[in-house]
Formats: sequence, structure tokens, C-alpha cells
Amino acid sequence: MKRNIKKVAVLGSGIMGSRIACHFANVGIQVLLLDIVPKEPNEAEAKKGLTLESKVVRNRIVNDALQVALKSNPSPIYRKSFASRIAIGNFDDDMSKIADCDWVIEVVVENLNIKKIVYEKVEKFRKAGTLITTNTSGIPIHQLLEGRSEDFAKNFCGTHFFNPPRYLRLLEIIPSEKTDPTIVEFLNEFGQTVLGKTTVICKDTPAFIGNRIGVFGIMDIAHLVPQLGLTVEEVDKLTGPVIGHPKSATFRTSDVVGLDTMVHVADGVYDNCPNDENRELFKLPDYVQKMNENKWLGDKTGQGFYKKIKDENGKSQILALDLNTFEYKPSQKVKFATLEATKMIADLAPRFKVLVAGKDKAGDFYRKSFSGLFQYVSNRIPEIADELYKIDDAVEAGFGWELGAFKTWDAIGVKAGTEMMEKEGKKPAAWVYELIKAGHDSFYKKENGQVLYYDIPSKSFKVIPGTEELVNLDALRETKTIYKNAGVSIIDIGDGILNVEFHSKMNTIGGDILIGLNKAIEIAEKDYRGIVICNNGANFSAGANVGMIFMMAAEQDYEELEMTVKLFQNTTMRLRYSSIPVVAAPHNMTLGGGCEICLHVDKVVAHAESYIGLVEFGVGLIPGGGGTKEFALRARRTP
Repeated sequence: MKRNIKKVAVLGSGIMGSRIACHFANVGIQVLLLDIVPKEPNEAEAKKGLTLESKVVRNRIVNDALQVALKSNPSPIYRKSFASRIAIGNFDDDMSKIADCDWVIEVVVENLNIKKIVYEKVEKFRKAGTLITTNTSGIPIHQLLEGRSEDFAKNFCGTHFFNPPRYLRLLEIIPSEKTDPTIVEFLNEFGQTVLGKTTVICKDTPAFIGNRIGVFGIMDIAHLVPQLGLTVEEVDKLTGPVIGHPKSATFRTSDVVGLDTMVHVADGVYDNCPNDENRELFKLPDYVQKMNENKWLGDKTGQGFYKKIKDENGKSQILALDLNTFEYKPSQKVKFATLEATKMIADLAPRFKVLVAGKDKAGDFYRKSFSGLFQYVSNRIPEIADELYKIDDAVEAGFGWELGAFKTWDAIGVKAGTEMMEKEGKKPAAWVYELIKAGHDSFYKKENGQVLYYDIPSKSFKVIPGTEELVNLDALRETKTIYKNAGVSIIDIGDGILNVEFHSKMNTIGGDILIGLNKAIEIAEKDYRGIVICNNGANFSAGANVGMIFMMAAEQDYEELEMTVKLFQNTTMRLRYSSIPVVAAPHNMTLGGGCEICLHVDKVVAHAESYIGLVEFGVGLIPGGGGTKEFALRARRTP
């Protein structure tokens, strides 16, 4: 059966439901968003003489939820106009409309009995063969199928989106024993190619993969806090960008997501995983328990690990919770010698050996936290996943880690990491010792332009499924780089195509990148069919190296400055008129010079999360790489 998803019904318009609806609208799909009917008109509605029979009243809950979502920051929708793709309604009046939908996604409250009531209604109206999935994060999938029809069960599974769905890439797919395998295959491909997700097929185990590992990491750190005498600010400094985690790190993330959410997942694992060797770590530390009881849940209650206030001058000030006195105090800057030692290490992976070798409290923290994490993930195979790459994919896409647990272990070295664990009184699973005994010191390796993972049952390295046809710059870089300087690598990616990869700080464009672009065109025009300008950095390019321009201006070296501008202009024009096609693939920040490169290539294939523009005016400059010229030409062509 060939599936084509044109219309989706989302049942439940809370934080997740409304934002899932927005993301489907983002990719051009029509959405029917439904929720319950309120018990009675509110005060404002009553004053207008509206009764419970009024459509305005009956759809108030779903309409209010959608409007809150559309006004939220960051926005869950690419363009406000895309909201026209979302129709609203309620369970009582509009459930029959799901008969026109190709996929029904249930996102109601995490209560088994309530979900079963919703499924009873769904069974009455859905047409046979329609996909039906649940966004549950904790209820076992098989329990949700009790009493359901054969067709319902065959077309049912879990599709666990992470919040916010637009920005977090993880989509966990959780089939039951009754799920048709072709459904799993379809959702796996659709999630990747249409929704832009990293899809991970999970076993039906408590908290699945992402939350099981991610919340373990948080809870392990939470228990280390009193043990090592760490402050809230110290923990967030130690667990943020320095280890490739988001700026919100640990406790700030808890405030954003909500402490109650973390507690809910932790309680669920504790209650449902009696054989977990680290089960006691999922019990709340005293200070977390107290915060939960006080309803200090984070942003949703106005205070959590942090609290934002206005001082006597009306300026915003961030306070941090003192976990000993339970009073809020001005947030303190954090310094550790171990962190200072990593400041000159630009690449993430080499930092980990320095971090775990630290002689201060930071070093103690890293040795203990990584030892606990490594032990835990090694013991979760095959319980929650048969393949180790799935665990890394889940925490990278769901929690924003640049390197998953096994990749972090690789950065330290499997053998060195294991020896560190043993000194901390922990041991990995037996299969890790088998890997070391076989002479391997990594869980991944690169071979023939592909990334391979260690497959435990066969005790061999295999290509990660689904990546066979992908171009992986990280894997190709070592053996297929044909030219390199301080800012650029030119990589032969096959089929007669060259890739130009920037790798300066924030991929800012200086002379080395301009030289590299010209070199790529020179080589390609002679021996290749085309060029792609693409990289794996956090941003495509933050623009021209403004610091360099400022130094030239400050030193009044106008001749050098003029030559630099001329080189940039000549390069963009060479991109425009080269005899081979040039394609740019921008993502995230594509500013200034990065934008100007895109304005001159033959084709731009932009990531959905691309922020492109000429921002030089903000620092008092006029864009000089041909961008203003392009603006003038294109404005002239506009009818």
C-alpha cells in the first residue's frame, strides 16, 4: 500500500499537540487540531451572551492553545501565514472529520484511561488503513492497544516527538508486536525526508531511548551536586558548550522544560524498571524533592534553579538558587583550571581527554559523571536498543548533545575510558571488554567514506543502516581532501563533484576561504562537473571577518582593505560566471558574506532553519561582496 500524507488529525492541543500541528503545517500538510469542549462559557463569553452551544465557546480550548503556540518564542511555525493550514474543532462535534485524514496523532494527557476513551471515538470514525499513533513519552505502547480492533493495532505505534518539535530533531518510533512492519518503514522514511527528523526506532521500554538516557544523565549529575559540593552555576558551566551540550546545560534546561517533566520521567523509570542497576539514581535528591513540593518548577512558575527579577533600577537580574540555604542570590561567574586548559582547543572531541585529566573539582566531576554515563549506556544494550548508534542518535537529536555517549567515550578512548571507570568503582558491560580484547579502541570508525559502528552480536563493524547513500563529510575528509588551507577544505565527494567546506571560527570568511573558493573553481573547471558549498559547522557562515576589516581600518591600511574587498567581489562574480554549476547549501546563520555567496551561486538548497541576510549595517558597514549590487539588480527586475 502506497501512503501519501495530505491531511493529519492531531488530537489534543496542549503544548505538544499545538506545536506538532504547527510543524506539520510547516511542511505543507493540512491539519485538523481537536480538543475537548469546555464545561461552560467563561466570564468574558457569558458577558457576550454566548452559551455552550456557541462554536466560539465549544472551540475555545483548542483555539486558545493554538493562539498561545503561534505567539510563543521561539515560534513553532515558519511563517504565520502557514497557520491557515490548521483547522480547529472539538472531540464532540468534529471527530467524524478524521475520516478524511491519512494520519491521526493522539497527544492527550498522559493517562491510560483517558487515551483509551479517545481511541474508542477514533475507532468509530477513522477509515481502515489510516495511521494512528500516540505521542506518549511513558505509557507502554502495548497497554494502549487493549480492546482495539485488528486494523487499529496493525496501523498503530508510538511517534514520540520532542519539544519543541520544530527545533528538536528526534522522532522516536515505537512499534508494538502487532504493528505492520511496513508502517514502521514508512514512518522512518517520512520522518526523515518530510519532517526533517532524526528517526530512531525504539523498543517498547520505559521512557524509550532519549529520555531513558538523557534523564539518567541529569539525575546522575543531580546526585553528584551534594557529593562534590557544586553550585547551580558550576553545574551549568561544566555541562554546557564545553562538552558540546546546549548553553542551557542542565539546570537551565530543567527550568525551560519544567522540573515536573523531569520528575515525571524519573518517577516513571523508577516505578517501571525494577531491574535497572542504577534505579536508585532515579529517586529525587532532597533538594529536587523540596523544589518540586514548593512548585519551583522553572519558567512556568516564575522560579526554579534560576529566578529573573528586576533590581531597584528596573534592570533584569538573574538569581541562582543556593541549594544549601534555599535562597536566591545573584548568579556567580564560574572558573575552573580544567576549563581554562580547554580554551584553546577549538574542536570538541580533543577536549574530553583534557577534561577527565583535570586535577580540580571539575576533573573529579567529569571522571565521575562520564564513568556513570558510560556504564549506564553499555548496560542498556540490548535492553533498550540492539545497536549502540541508536543511543547516540537519540541523545544528540533529543537533548542537543553534539556527541552522544559512545562518541564521547571514543574521544577519551574505549580502553582509557574503561580504566577511568574502574578507578571510580564502575565497570562497563562485558561486551565492552570483548571489544577491547579484540584490539579495538573505538565504537565507530571511518572507512571508504562511510561511518561504521561496532555491532555487538556479530563482533564486527557495520555501516549505519540508512547512511549508505549519504555524503558524509566527516568520513570523507581524511582520505578525499584534495586541497586544504587554514579556512577551507576541498573534498572530492564522488560523481565528479567537489565540496568546499569552511572551517574557520564561526565559518567567518577571510582571505583563506576566498582563495579556497577560487582554487575549487579552478580545479573543477578543469577536471570536475560541479561544486557544492556546504559544511557541518553550527552555522553556514557568520559573514566576513569583521575583526580583520576593523584592524585594517584602524591602521588606515586602506590599500590592503581595498584589495580584500576586490578579492571578495571577484570571487563572488567568479562563482556567478564559472563554467561549472555551483550549489550552496546554507543552514542556520548565513550572514553577510555567507549571504553574498548564496546570492551568486547557480542554486541554493537551504535548510529550513536558515537565517540569511546582509547584517553589516548593524556594525556601520555597507555589504561589499556584491550583495548590494544583487539587491539592486533584483529590485530592478521585480515587476
